[in-house]
Amino acid sequence: MQSSNSRIEVLQGDITKVHVDAIVNAANSSLMGGGGVDGAIHRAGGAAILEECKLIVARQGGCPTGEAVITTGGNLPAKHVIHTVGPVWHGGSYHEAEKLAECYQNSLTLAVQNKCKTIAFPNISTGVYHFPKEKAAHIAVRTVLDFLQKETSIEKVIFVCFDEENALLTQQEIKKTCIS
Repeated sequence: MQSSNSRIEVLQGDITKVHVDAIVNAANSSLMGGGGVDGAIHRAGGAAILEECKLIVARQGGCPTGEAVITTGGNLPAKHVIHTVGPVWHGGSYHEAEKLAECYQNSLTLAVQNKCKTIAFPNISTGVYHFPKEKAAHIAVRTVLDFLQKETSIEKVIFVCFDEENALLTQQEIKKTCIS
């Protein structure tokens, strides 16, 4: 069996071009698309993603912070999009760290339930939601590694970072966890 660390990879680039079973979308609670990675995924994936999001909203009224829902990948190379709503940073005293960890845990759980073996994450909440990048990288890597230690069906988790700073912080965090 592969170690947890060998099942994690960091790329800098465009998550909409990654060939995996599921990509994760840093969505807003309306699931209707928006800016950043959310808008890019909706544009690249096409109308099928938005149509499924509308059905989810009609059924459950959106997606609360920390939760996740799954749709088709539409026109993307990924089979599925897992939409999760990250927390807006308000200084850290409103359970933002726990909510961010829940985004990763719930997305991975949905991936397993839908028989996804490979999954790609963006840097959730580090853009317009202003979550501190270093803290977000620590939470993301630690949460994913903890999950992979218990769950062997996920073969590869790729952190697809839009910018160099997030890529370096994520790589550093993975190295730190290898040593400790």
